[in-house]
Amino acid sequence: MNKTKLTFLYILFDILAALITWIGLYIYRKHVGESADFQSIIVSMRSDSKFWLGLVLYPVYWLFFHAFFGYYNKIYRKSRLDELVTTFGVTLFGCLVFFFVFILDDIVTSPNDYVKYLLFLFFFQFLETYIPRLSITSYINKRIHDGRIGFNTLIVGNDEMALKAYETVLKQNPRSGHLFVGYIRVDDHQPDRLKGHLSCVGNISDISKVVEEQHIEEIVVALHNGQRKYIQQVLSLVRRNHNLTISLVPQEQDMLIGSVKTSSVLDEPFISITPEYLPTWQRYLKRVCDILLSLVAIVLLTPLYIFLAIGVKRSSPGPIFYRQERIGYLGKPFNIIKFRSMCENAEADGPMLSSQNDSRITPFGKFMRQYRLDETPQFFNVLRGDMALVGPRPERQFYIDQIMERAPYYQLLLGIKPGITSWGQVRFGYAENVDEMLERLRWDLLYIENMSLLMDIKILIYTVLIILKREGK
Repeated sequence: MNKTKLTFLYILFDILAALITWIGLYIYRKHVGESADFQSIIVSMRSDSKFWLGLVLYPVYWLFFHAFFGYYNKIYRKSRLDELVTTFGVTLFGCLVFFFVFILDDIVTSPNDYVKYLLFLFFFQFLETYIPRLSITSYINKRIHDGRIGFNTLIVGNDEMALKAYETVLKQNPRSGHLFVGYIRVDDHQPDRLKGHLSCVGNISDISKVVEEQHIEEIVVALHNGQRKYIQQVLSLVRRNHNLTISLVPQEQDMLIGSVKTSSVLDEPFISITPEYLPTWQRYLKRVCDILLSLVAIVLLTPLYIFLAIGVKRSSPGPIFYRQERIGYLGKPFNIIKFRSMCENAEADGPMLSSQNDSRITPFGKFMRQYRLDETPQFFNVLRGDMALVGPRPERQFYIDQIMERAPYYQLLLGIKPGITSWGQVRFGYAENVDEMLERLRWDLLYIENMSLLMDIKILIYTVLIILKREGK
């Protein structure tokens, strides 16, 4: 069964669970709240427009909740315990929201009826949702353990450590679902221990090509300390391919410092690196907050926009807005929007970063830059989906090429949307050359490894404070 069909199956049973629960809840509310008998409930059901509307909207409500919390992601990577915990938590939250929004205004004979409604709703919805999911997940896991479902897997490494990892995975019972298609040679000076066991599909420089051509879903990285410099090349892949999972073979020090986290008792413990910086629900919520805050900012800043547009137009000849191509999420180019703060054709001789005493900056442009007012049109970039409120500042391809020569791990920043402000912007400010871009890079890397909605709020607050105090570089 392929992923599309399996996802459809989960969705289908979630819809059926919602339909059955809605019908059961309607009957229960009529019976408890109105003391109606079964025949009168059926008559009422046929003529009640709210019942038929709920029959359509209630399943949609639950599909939204399950998708919002990322249930339909990685459907082959579920355990029965995860299934129980996830379904219980999402069902409880969804039932509480539904109860307080739609049921709490019911006319009841006793306050205890509200408790009965909530308990009935939760237990009915939970059981109707969980039982089919448990059956499907158990069936899929059995097929994985029997070797009938597997994931194309690549080993990075070719020494004794790689051989041991390969043999250990093969001996696992039940099977873990790894289908090894080959290995990547890392060190030509050490004996090739995997030769004769697997085919060599390339060197470390070929890894991107191999992953694409072989449809790799998982990479097992078996590198000792002296070779771990190559991990950054592997990590850049997972940030660009969100269907890819990377597992590092741990060493003793990794276990001692607590880097090895596993929920499976029978599988070989690996350090798992997922492509998602944020949980699914936080990603959606971050996007919703970006849109809402940008809309509010645009409305509030409209008088300021008019003032700045007049100031730019009167300060020097040329357009009001300045559009420049930047590289965004997954390396896709987009046009960033700013109020023009420099004289027209300021880069006629080629790309050039601005500096503090740049003669190309107009007098009014200097005023705008003091308070970063030239950046405010980027709220429209956020609405278009090119940017977020918080994220690494986007750069031009001209400078990215120079950065990549000295710091290939810059690719990691392309795994998330660029932002109007960033941790690097707060701690370092604007960069005037590639060296300063590299210095700011470390803060952006810290951000993507510590991403959360709370971190975004802190960065936004500090950005506002820096602008008001005019402390930014």
